[in-house]
Amino acid sequence: MRATLRWAHADLRTHRGEALFIVLATAGIVTSLLLAAALFGYATNPWQRVFTQSHGAHVWIHTGPSSDAHRLADVDGVDSVAGPYPTAATAVESRGTRAVVELRGATGQPSTGRPLLASGRWLDPTRADGVVLESSLARALWAEPGDTLTVPGTTRKLTVLGVADSAEPRYSPGERPGLVWTLPSAVRGTAGHTGQVIGLRLTDPGDTDYAVQRAVTLLGAGAVTEVSSWQQARAEAQGDNRLLGQVLGLFGLGALVAAGLAVHGAIGTRIRGHLRDISVLKAIGFTPGQVVRIFLLQHVAFALLGAVLAGALTQALGSRVPGRLGDAVGVWQGLPGHTAALFSVPAAAVLFIAATTGLAAWRAGRVSPVPGLRAAAPLGGGLPRPARRALGLRLPSALVLGWHKAFTRRSRSSATVARLALPLLLIVVAMSAWTTIERFHSRPEQFGLAAALTVRPDGSLSDSGVRALLEGNPRVTGVHPGIQVPALVPGQTGTIALRGLGTHQDPYPFSLAEGRPARGPDEAVAGQGLLDLLDVRVGDWVRVTVGAQPQILHIVGRSIEPENGGRVISTSLDTLRENDPELRPTLYQLQLRPGADPRRVATELTAAAHGAFDVHAVTNPADGLSPLRGVVLGLIAVLALIGLIELLTAIGGTVREGERDLLALKAIGLTPRQITAITVTATGCTAFAAVLVATAVGLPLAHWLIDAQGRSSGIGAGVARGPSAVLLLLFGGAAVLGAATLAALPAARAARRRPADTLSAAA
Repeated sequence: MRATLRWAHADLRTHRGEALFIVLATAGIVTSLLLAAALFGYATNPWQRVFTQSHGAHVWIHTGPSSDAHRLADVDGVDSVAGPYPTAATAVESRGTRAVVELRGATGQPSTGRPLLASGRWLDPTRADGVVLESSLARALWAEPGDTLTVPGTTRKLTVLGVADSAEPRYSPGERPGLVWTLPSAVRGTAGHTGQVIGLRLTDPGDTDYAVQRAVTLLGAGAVTEVSSWQQARAEAQGDNRLLGQVLGLFGLGALVAAGLAVHGAIGTRIRGHLRDISVLKAIGFTPGQVVRIFLLQHVAFALLGAVLAGALTQALGSRVPGRLGDAVGVWQGLPGHTAALFSVPAAAVLFIAATTGLAAWRAGRVSPVPGLRAAAPLGGGLPRPARRALGLRLPSALVLGWHKAFTRRSRSSATVARLALPLLLIVVAMSAWTTIERFHSRPEQFGLAAALTVRPDGSLSDSGVRALLEGNPRVTGVHPGIQVPALVPGQTGTIALRGLGTHQDPYPFSLAEGRPARGPDEAVAGQGLLDLLDVRVGDWVRVTVGAQPQILHIVGRSIEPENGGRVISTSLDTLRENDPELRPTLYQLQLRPGADPRRVATELTAAAHGAFDVHAVTNPADGLSPLRGVVLGLIAVLALIGLIELLTAIGGTVREGERDLLALKAIGLTPRQITAITVTATGCTAFAAVLVATAVGLPLAHWLIDAQGRSSGIGAGVARGPSAVLLLLFGGAAVLGAATLAALPAARAARRRPADTLSAAA
């Protein structure tokens, strides 16, 4: 044991840089995996916690005020109900911010679908003006307990008594109204559209669609105005955090595989370079098992040190990272499965690295105690015909011999290229993800975000008056009237968004990934989420129901829809007017001049309309992916470190294998500089081949992964964007030039070795 430790200590002193790189690479990989676990927990558990503690309803059904919603309590599969509660649609304003809300009449807190108070107190029967705001609405209004809300167009004031968390779909400006709990008397005293809502908690959540269908059949399709399910609420609550977790997990696992292969290659190369030392170890009494354990335990110790370092840093400093990552780690540290993940993820990474290094260490145990002489085949005899022709054309011998040296052993060369290409491939995928996010920000019109502002008039102005005010702003280049209403899909199991935007003369510029624009009567384009929900394709006809009015549309194209999970079908306003000629637009989508500030334009329009407009900026889904940029940079750094380990291993192997040819090269008249150039060229050719493989495989893989994520989120395929040709050339040039630069110093040292040292190494 003492001899084993002494040899391991001497080997560590000789290869300090390699050991440091393995430790740092393992730490980076394990950190990525731990952050992925934190983001997954952060994405899922907060909503699940609220749903569980509030005894949440699996389905919320909105109906007209005259429907007998109490009958839904007797539907098969319904365990309990919340309500029905009277509702009224209105708007509230706080600190200059206006939001469309749903007032819901309640008294005591119900047992099913119970709001969880986050601050303040619940409704007080003695305070007729008291309200409790759902937390996402409170954040949008910057409202806290004690603040006063105003109802635009009236003198009515509402006092915020509390803020509560709910497992229902959260507030979304322009898409979904915010939720405000108040007394039933306050709801009945509100002018405008009224109705009622009932929540159903099911005995089997998997039967949600069936239960909704039974409920709609019982009440009648015309009585149901909107349906929302727990799956939709959970997906919205998870949002971009789940995507961040998937990206981190994917790259973490890919980096783990790359690191395992890099360590495997490093051990294999070291074994080939230490055959004489291994033989000496066996000659003095080391058994094959002891030799295997030396290499295996040494690298497992490096991996274990890196894993422990990653776990300690994540636990101590993870919650202090600014932004969403820090919040995710802070929440994750308080979840029940945190301790298990903190130990299991690093342990799994160490075991994987141990498994990948076991084979190479086993080969060390098979080395013979008596080292055999390696044949020194003449260089010229082994050159292929293209190399000999290149020498005949008076090409530099260093370049020809370097290319030959890089690819003379196909199996070993292919393995080296593959190991080096894997981290480079993942870097190409990471750059594609970065480019896609940047395109979302710089060219939102290519991703279904042609409009920058959404204007909702209060109804006091005519259509022509609204258009005159909007088109009068010099920064507005396009005004597209429209309407968006909830619609029930066939089978009455869910609600989708039906939009009418633009006219036949001035169509709305949808971003299409498939098919053609909707130009004719009854033609429409749909998002991927709707196509998946209805199991239809471009070219099919669909039937949706708005209230009691059916709408039959021909889907002629698939649009990129970042809103509502892609569950959107869009047609022109003229098509919807065919069923209702008196239909008036309820919203206007505005296109702005390049460089115009949406906030400034919104302020100008609000002032010009004297408060008759509710103006919101169109939400860009890429805004929620801002933390992904820092994640991508960190992943690129980890992958570059892994690639550096593999590159140093390849350089060391090339230098060692060239030692036996050093005398022959000097004998034919090559100078030390030319011999150095051979090794540098061989390394550069290997790096160049790896870059070609990484680019050829990485670009299609990145497009497939990004589009697959787009399909799963409902946005749809067609959003992936690859890095520019200039960026790829810079990436490839940096990799090849960096490899050649790293190889220059050890190659120069080897070329200047004394003949006696060369003979000793070749023996």
